[in-house]
Parts: sequence; structure tokens; C-alpha cells
Amino acid sequence: MASAALSTGEPRVAPPSMESREQFIRVIVADSQAIFRAGLRKIFAVEDDIRVVGQAETLDQAISAAKKFSAEILIFEAALAENPIEASQEILKQAPALRLAVVTETPDQELTLELFRRGVHTIVSREIDSELFVDCLRSIAKGEPWLEPHAVKWVLEAYRTHGTRPHGTRSKVQLTPKESLIVSCVTQGMKNKEIAARVGTTEQVVKNYLRKVYDKLGVADRLELALYCLNNRVILDTKQAPPAAPTAEPAHPQSPVPETADTSKKPS
Repeated sequence: MASAALSTGEPRVAPPSMESREQFIRVIVADSQAIFRAGLRKIFAVEDDIRVVGQAETLDQAISAAKKFSAEILIFEAALAENPIEASQEILKQAPALRLAVVTETPDQELTLELFRRGVHTIVSREIDSELFVDCLRSIAKGEPWLEPHAVKWVLEAYRTHGTRPHGTRSKVQLTPKESLIVSCVTQGMKNKEIAARVGTTEQVVKNYLRKVYDKLGVADRLELALYCLNNRVILDTKQAPPAAPTAEPAHPQSPVPETADTSKKPS
């Protein structure tokens, strides 16, 4: 779709309480097309929880804005960079807490898969509906990856294809009750802190368990772990192991692992 792809539709009246809200989803818009940036500002202006706090029209400006402004999301046009994958990595390196929403001119399977694998929270084309895009931003602001239906199919198909390759005794690997419980919590979308409370241990111990599970199953992160369970029809029971006392599970001496994936395929 062209630069006006995200249609603004009919103007809507913002709720009276809009300006009194203390918490907004702060967004930086980095796009070479002024009409696209203006269209997004018009869309977000009538939302009571989204604010544009910065704009950029070049890659250098986008990186500068990512470091300068306090924001939850950077909407980044893939065409701003000759290599959008490397550019995304650099942006996330400069601002690790930032959620990156990459916009492509048209749906691109190869680019979508690689960006998603590298920790980008969402990849959408200019063809996406404006209301759907707003829902997308709200989801990734919570730390939840979001993909359009066709992109979900690409990811699942890529994982299934990967899963058909030889992996030795991978399918015969058995998880311990504690590992199985933690995996179940992960597939339910629980964060490490929540899992630690559920299991009755510390976040570091949870991270260490996940590192072992990733190695056992041959996966790289939470998404691949969830897809592995789906693809292999793994059914996990969250009640199969009772909570353990925090002192009963000493943390193994390993380096802390980030709770959410960012720029690499490190386990969380």
C-alpha cells in the first residue's frame, strides 16, 4: 500500500478524560514519508492512551531519538536502512527496553521471520488496518509479541520445517517435574518473577532452569519453546509439582539472563 495505507477513517471524538491520564504509551515514529507520519499522528490523536513523543525521518535520527526520548515503542520504517536487520539490532542495542515495530512497504516473509527471530516485537506492512495497528501497539507495549495472521502462519511453518530436521534424541528428552512446571508457566505467558512466585523459588533459579530446558529441547527462546510444545503436542500440567521453598533450590553459578529477548537468541 502507498504512504496513505494506514487510513485514518472518520474523525473520532477523544474521551474527556484523555488529557487527565497519567500513563500513556509513548511512541516514536521514524519514517521517511511525511504523509505517513502525519497520518499516524492523526490516528493516535484520538486515542486516549497513545502519544507521539518523537519523530525521525532518517536512520541516524531514529537512533538518536531512541536514545533521547523516553518511549515504550519505536515505529521504524524498514526502508530507512539498507540493512533493516542490522539497523534494528543497533536500535535495540542503544535502547534495550524499547519495543520495536518495524513497518515494511509490503508483506515480506523472509524479512519478517529474521526480524522476529532477532527480538523485534512486531513487523507489519503499510497495508495494515489502522485500528488493528493500534491494537498491535497496545499489545507490544505490554511486552507481548504481535504478528498479523499471515505472519503467524510464516512463523509456524518455519518452525515446523525446522522441527522436521534431524535433532538426534531431541524427541526422547524428558523434562523433570520442576522443569515441566516452569515450561507450563512460560507457555501461559508468565514472566520470570511470576513463575518464581508460583514455583516458590527465585528469578535466577528460574532463568537457570530455562537455560537447561532450552539446551535439552534445542530451542532458543520463549517463542520457540511455546511452538515446540505446540508442534510436538506436549501437554503440561501446572499442578504436577508442588511449590518449593526458596532455600531448597540454590541458584547455579551462571550469568544472569535477560528476562525478555532483545537483540540476540539468548534464552530468557
